Amino acid sequence: MPAETPDPRRLLGPLALRLGPRALPARGPARVPTEPETYAFALRADGVAADDRTIAALAGAHVAPFVTAGGPSPRQVLLQVPRASLEAAAQLGDEAAELLLDVRAALDAPPPPPRLMGVLNVTPDSFSDGGKYAGIDQAVAAGRRMADEGAAWIDVGGESTRPGAAEVPADEERDRVVPVVRALAEAGLTVSIDTRKAAVAEAALDAGAAVVNDVSAGLHDDRMLPLVAERDAVYVAMHMRGTPATMQDDPRYEDPVAEVAEELRARAAACLKAGMAPSKIVLDPGIGFGKSVHHNLALLRRLVELRSLGLPLCLGVSRKSFIAHATGADVPADERVGGTAAAVAFCVLGGADWLRVHDVAAMSQAAAVARAIARGVHPTTPAPTDPPVRP
Repeated sequence: MPAETPDPRRLLGPLALRLGPRALPARGPARVPTEPETYAFALRADGVAADDRTIAALAGAHVAPFVTAGGPSPRQVLLQVPRASLEAAAQLGDEAAELLLDVRAALDAPPPPPRLMGVLNVTPDSFSDGGKYAGIDQAVAAGRRMADEGAAWIDVGGESTRPGAAEVPADEERDRVVPVVRALAEAGLTVSIDTRKAAVAEAALDAGAAVVNDVSAGLHDDRMLPLVAERDAVYVAMHMRGTPATMQDDPRYEDPVAEVAEELRARAAACLKAGMAPSKIVLDPGIGFGKSVHHNLALLRRLVELRSLGLPLCLGVSRKSFIAHATGADVPADERVGGTAAAVAFCVLGGADWLRVHDVAAMSQAAAVARAIARGVHPTTPAPTDPPVRP
């Protein structure tokens, strides 16, 4: 199975990463043009000015405060511009106008159905399933089952990245994952290696992995990005501040969505500089990695802002602790399936491309129903007709 990321129409390239336009948040500012032919964009306040020559060249365009419930944003401004002006400027070769049209088109286009990454931890201490698949035969059987249930990638991890986890030596991590990766790849499955170490990633790629899922987005090991680029693998770059051992030590953000977006943009730019093709890069906001419950909920609620980074998004909400906090109950990780399904549905509505999940069959169903409700997408095979309900 090819490991390409979905929907290349949504890849806006390096220019999007440099200029950094973001879509209007779902909650919206207080004032948004109602005319259907006028577009509104939230832009970085430090990247645009009212007398900007590019904006001055767009007939009818103007910059206004980006007004939120708490008042004008110090980080963003609102660009309002007629679509006809953007189209005219784009025809004359204005790159900024072309980019804004691409962003608008990407947000207007229905995203493709999200695909699932099945979580396969071959660790003794992962937060949810540590020790469950410690044996090679057990792990391979679990990976095959996840593929049968609808997982497009099997994400094999040999080091726990739960809050407070200590780092595992590279040789120990490699010994845990390589036999499982090799067996799954030989069975014809697309395998992702969940690691922040280049030595482990290299061994897994040699064993048949096609994807590298790095919770540090290349910040832990400076050999990682050049390696992935050289091997032409798909790369999932996740946002995290600190390390798993320190990331939950009082995380602070003024605006978690804006700051995570900026830091992801910087890592995506580093991936491109290392030689990766845009079609090989997936971004992950890192739910639960250096974020409080409120930060996690804000990221999920305003997912559309991250979509406008122009690269596919992967979300890992499965069994995370924010689910227990949101319910107000101390629910064990393996009993958070209902909350995970709700979060997965919300991710689908926000435009996620990849969903990293433990319970593949249940989450495949949740994602399919959420997309059908939002998009009116009918299943390819007609469902059985239920008998009529008698009054």
